[in-house]
Amino acid sequence: MAAELGQISLIAAFLIALIQSAAPFAGLRESNAALYGVARTSALTQGALILLAFLALTYAHGTSDFSVVNVVENSHSAKPAIYKFTGVWGNHEGSMLLWVLILAGFGAVLATSRDQARTEFNALALGAQGMVAAAFLAFILFTSNPFARILPAPADGMDLNPLLQDPGLAIHPPFLYLGYVGLSITFAFAVAGLLQGKIDEDWARAVRPWTLAAWVFLTIGIALGSWWAYYELGWGGFWAWDPVENASFMPWLAATAFIHSVRVVEKRGALKVWTVLLAILGFSLSLVGTFLVRSGLLTSVHAFAVDPARGVFILAILAAAIGGSLFLFAVRAPLLKDSAAFDPVSRESAILLNNVFLATACATVFIGTFYPLFIDVLSGERLSVGAPFFNATFLPLMALMLLMIAPGAAMAWKKGDLKKTLQGLWPVALASIVVVVVAASLAWPKTIAAAFGAGLAAWAMGGAAMDFAKRTKLFSKSERDSWSRFKRLPRPYLGMTIAHIGLGVLIVGVMGAGVWRTEVVKLMQPADVISVGGYDATLREVVRDEGPNFLAERAVFDVARNGKPLRSLSTERRFYPVRQMQTTEAGIWTTLKGDLYLTLGERPADGGWAVRAYFNPFAVWLWIGSGLIALGGAVAAMKKRIATATLTDEENLVETPAGAAQVL
Repeated sequence: MAAELGQISLIAAFLIALIQSAAPFAGLRESNAALYGVARTSALTQGALILLAFLALTYAHGTSDFSVVNVVENSHSAKPAIYKFTGVWGNHEGSMLLWVLILAGFGAVLATSRDQARTEFNALALGAQGMVAAAFLAFILFTSNPFARILPAPADGMDLNPLLQDPGLAIHPPFLYLGYVGLSITFAFAVAGLLQGKIDEDWARAVRPWTLAAWVFLTIGIALGSWWAYYELGWGGFWAWDPVENASFMPWLAATAFIHSVRVVEKRGALKVWTVLLAILGFSLSLVGTFLVRSGLLTSVHAFAVDPARGVFILAILAAAIGGSLFLFAVRAPLLKDSAAFDPVSRESAILLNNVFLATACATVFIGTFYPLFIDVLSGERLSVGAPFFNATFLPLMALMLLMIAPGAAMAWKKGDLKKTLQGLWPVALASIVVVVVAASLAWPKTIAAAFGAGLAAWAMGGAAMDFAKRTKLFSKSERDSWSRFKRLPRPYLGMTIAHIGLGVLIVGVMGAGVWRTEVVKLMQPADVISVGGYDATLREVVRDEGPNFLAERAVFDVARNGKPLRSLSTERRFYPVRQMQTTEAGIWTTLKGDLYLTLGERPADGGWAVRAYFNPFAVWLWIGSGLIALGGAVAAMKKRIATATLTDEENLVETPAGAAQVL
């Protein structure tokens, strides 16, 4: 009965979405304000119906209702309860239902707004969202029905993919979808703004918190996916430039450019056309990612293996959404006029240059991801574009962006003084040079390119910290005075500072775990020792164990350093009989200095167990940096100031360095 209730709810939600997508545009054409209220009511109703459908599917999984095909294909009676719940979205049909649930959730939140001055604007945005919702609800109903029945019902299910039976993968997709789908609000606001011809400071203030929220969720989602790949796949890496990884990274790059440029629209009324284009491209790239994962074009641990015919349906949605919005942009963008000019040396120019680097980097990732697919479709030739291509093209762009991040953040609006700004950063430059020299000497004979990366990280962190210290007069005034100045700082500035420091921390983690790592592989018997990164791991025993739906072989190691015992560490190889699949559960000891990482491999007939040991310096800094970046976005999305300002903006402009108190 739950499946039928869910099916009816989806059909009703689809019909309501059609009403939501039509009512506001009819209201605009006929100047009928009553139709705007229809859009708001439709959005709330649609959200409730999709939530009901999602709960129905959750109930079917939780009760192991094997008369539902989706449950049969992705569950098993012996599967732990937590994975029965997360298995709801651990498959194509269920994840698409979560996708539209989050889309409807964002729409419902927007529909609760009672801002009378923005009634028409919000209604038009809800109309754009209704179109996207209707398209994907149709996709679910006609090609990916999660409530399809199978009769007679089998005695048990086929179990969930073992790689997805993991806490990291349980929470990674919801956060990723909150980011992916959250950008639909940015897209909807862009469509509404173009229709009204009002891309201005008010528009920027309205859209920026929504975009920051989506960007924060997307940042967390990508970081969680990287963390899962690091500890679950057993290869000791956190990023492989997998096409599906790239599919989530591209909208993040576009959204990062947008949240910088929209600040220029908000503060100066400039870069309007470029900012609207970024709003369209961000969500468009999210749709491209959805197409990649579900088209059947890719074979990836991240992708859903589905019928390519479904990919054609999504491709049609993608073409309509991107084509329609770009057509609207082409027609309406010439009507947008910037209300302020700025000097080539200014905060606005620095942000524009930042956008150029981010957009070019995004284009580079797009080309590297899709070029092999295009060649395969056109000629049948199989090509592989991997890390060497991205390292040679993407990383130099990021290095250039990092070079300008410190002076750009300290520059004044409208007209800056580059010489004075750079002179103020000389201590940071000196510290960065020292970091490069020390890193190169410690890492030798490893590549010294990573040492320059560490120097750039120090430059980004030091520049943000020094600018913050100057604005609060941390070392030149009393603690009370510095605290007072801190409370008057705008939230966007604090968010920028935290995020830039987080970026530097993240880069150190990338350099350590990606370049400075060491690896040892050895066939081991009990009492044998494997040494890596200054640690000695002695294999104590290998025991067999049994889980609720898997068999395990667990190796226990005693870890010592310089002969001093430190701790024990275990790693497993698991076998899932129903799926006939193996997984690796790495043994990881995490410290701020680095991770000792052990995995257990096959046991050849003529020897011991294959053990792979890594030492990944500063690996945990990856997740700390990602967390700081997300925290910075969250802070920037909050109210402008921590406390009511007692100084005017003009007074702040005089007292803060480079003449800019109100910053990104």
